[in-house]
Amino acid sequence: MPYLLLGHTAMVLHFAFLGFVVLGGFLAWRWPRLFRVHLVVAAYALGIVIVDWPCFLTEIENWARLNTGRPVMEFGFIDFYLTERLYPREHLMTSRCVMAAVVAAAWAGVWVRRRRARSGGGASAPAA
Repeated sequence: MPYLLLGHTAMVLHFAFLGFVVLGGFLAWRWPRLFRVHLVVAAYALGIVIVDWPCFLTEIENWARLNTGRPVMEFGFIDFYLTERLYPREHLMTSRCVMAAVVAAAWAGVWVRRRRARSGGGASAPAA
């Protein structure tokens, strides 16, 4: 039972991590100090995808899966839970590009908001 609880907790944290990677930049619009946290998390996620860094949540979930007699996630969390369920395997690169575009849009919004705050103008400031 504790292994099952640990495995499910790791799975929920995985989904939360992925959600924060994709949408966390928008939270920084409201809480600007969160931007640095999002930057680190997004860099780690990029490292997992590009450099093939190990994900500690995958390791924990696989360990729990082994101890409950369930199959391990052979190719990782995204491949196990999302690929072929949320999008076809041949659109993996497209989904990554869409996620990168969402992150870039959020970061652009953070940048625009910071520029406005530094210039002393708010959203209702007249255009120069």
